[in-house]
Amino acid sequence: MARVLISMPEDFLNKIDQVADGENRSRSELIREALRTYIYRQKVKESTGALKNANLLESLLG
Repeated sequence: MARVLISMPEDFLNKIDQVADGENRSRSELIREALRTYIYRQKVKESTGALKNANLLESLLG
């Protein structure tokens, strides 16, 4: 697995650690899941936007 170095404010990192500890997970697991969720939501937004555009185009052409 690749390693990534990121910078963030100390207080934000502390919040991440609190959540991870509360869920008995590692910091890395929590951050990976957060990024997977973000990517999934972006794909859903793109799909929804594409569907709206297709419907609009269909209504204009129909």
